[in-house]
Amino acid sequence: MALEWVVLGYAAGAEAIMVLLLTLPGLDGLRKGLIAVTRNLLKPFMSVVPFCLFLLMDIYWKYETRPHCEGDSCSPSEHLRHQKSIMKSQRNALLIVAALMFYWILYSVTNLVVKIEQLNQRIERLKSRD
Repeated sequence: MALEWVVLGYAAGAEAIMVLLLTLPGLDGLRKGLIAVTRNLLKPFMSVVPFCLFLLMDIYWKYETRPHCEGDSCSPSEHLRHQKSIMKSQRNALLIVAALMFYWILYSVTNLVVKIEQLNQRIERLKSRD
């Protein structure tokens, strides 16, 4: 199961790097190629959404079927294992939220940058007419 979380972490990291590169000022010469690459990667990165939903259901299933450890019913090692499991589930839920948020931000920023490029081209055409 750890491989799924590694893949999701790399996908979220790639999305974050693309958002950062799209929003950094001063990369105007590189921006057109970066926009083309990002637009081509948005469809494959869409698979992050059902993947995150699957992993979220996995966390929920583990939460519902885990043994409850309350009071004196558990040994200290079982109690520690129970707390570690809860911490891992919380960490993984944060990773899911981060991946979904970065995808949404990447999609929004890419659309805004494309619209800005189209408006700049329209302004240049209007200036050249006058």
